[in-house]
Amino acid sequence: MTFPVHRYRRLRQNAGLLRMVRETSLSTADLIEPFFVCEGSGVRQEISSMPGVSRLSIDNLVSEAKEAYSLGIPAVILFGIPDKKDDLGSEAYNPDGIIQRAIREIKNAVPELVVITDVCIDEYTDHGHCGVVEDGQILNDATLELLSKMALTHAEAGADIVAPSDMMDGRVQAIRKTLDETSHQDKIIMSYAAKYASAFYGPFREAADSSPKFGDRCSYQMDPANTDEGIKEVLQDIEEGADIVMVKPALSYLDIIYRVRHEVHVPIAAYNVSGEYSMVKAASQKGWVDGERVMMEILLSIKRAGAQMILSYFSREVAKFIDR
Repeated sequence: MTFPVHRYRRLRQNAGLLRMVRETSLSTADLIEPFFVCEGSGVRQEISSMPGVSRLSIDNLVSEAKEAYSLGIPAVILFGIPDKKDDLGSEAYNPDGIIQRAIREIKNAVPELVVITDVCIDEYTDHGHCGVVEDGQILNDATLELLSKMALTHAEAGADIVAPSDMMDGRVQAIRKTLDETSHQDKIIMSYAAKYASAFYGPFREAADSSPKFGDRCSYQMDPANTDEGIKEVLQDIEEGADIVMVKPALSYLDIIYRVRHEVHVPIAAYNVSGEYSMVKAASQKGWVDGERVMMEILLSIKRAGAQMILSYFSREVAKFIDR
């Protein structure tokens, strides 16, 4: 019997060869680091379900953002934790709110760092939902006005990119119209276009104190069983003016990232969410997995599926790993 001509192991003989023929690579330029911002000074509150991640006051946030930028991470995304909440999430669109002040401080300290802001009112409402609530119902159209006001205050504070994550129908169009009519036509919209009603958000909701006080978010976030619907959501957001589209979560939705990559021609982001992060950290702490290798394998899979930008709590850890 003649042995096959092709011996694929020839190209796996050493680290140098592996690097030369590697199809997918991960760079610090691919990363966006999320931060949770709270009131106060000198605050660093560790989040119990997210080892290594903390709520930060603005002064500490600026220091962490500087470090991220020094490691080659080009962008951060900010989530605000206000001191007071109400039924309409009014602190979300307060021009002097926690996120608005954080944007100004970061841009003053590190003007080259790209600042992205999450546009959703769930962290600011006393009921924990992403929209206006009336008689137990989440009102779509009434929410659009609040989201537009919120995005505008972020743009006025100096945000480079606004990222609506609420999943209300028509929110990209409403925000784009508001920004364009107020001379912010150059501001970028990164839409959470295919955002699923996932169980992987648990640690985030602890971090941001944003769990719904009643019901769930299945009436506006997507059913994890659906793929075609995700493509329709992405296409609609692009038609409404989204410059970048996002799939969230990432790890359990690699098929969605892959489909989106082959359906559209705009940049694609994916969110390596809190539950994905925390599972790796917990298993690593138990000694069940090699945390660094699993971290890199997960992020490579997200990149391989087609994401050009990865929002991840691993960002600085990855940047240090790549730099070694």
